[in-house]
Amino acid sequence: QVQLVESGGGLVQAGGSVRLSCTASGTTFSINVQTWYRQAPGKQRELVASVTSGGRTTYADSAKGRFTISRDDAKKTVYLQMNSLKPDDTAVYYCYTITGGRSYWGQGTQVTVSS
Repeated sequence: QVQLVESGGGLVQAGGSVRLSCTASGTTFSINVQTWYRQAPGKQRELVASVTSGGRTTYADSAKGRFTISRDDAKKTVYLQMNSLKPDDTAVYYCYTITGGRSYWGQGTQVTVSS
């Protein structure tokens, strides 16, 4: 049974920083691409950033220069460091992976950025 558990969300002021974590269990974490998505109220879920097993990263335009995705395979954890946060970054953030031919989502963690 694959499980993804996010943590680290909360309320932060505009311009502040938050680091999200997503810890996996029941999966061969090190060979999988790990991805962060987010969903704001009334909007579709969108990709924020991803990191391959080789460490190659991809970012949404809205995240470039402000967010950093990283992974620690020994801890089976992927991180999303978010700096210079804006109210538009307010959303539920989800981690996502594909393993064994199936996709899995975490339960999500709320990030609220106040102006």
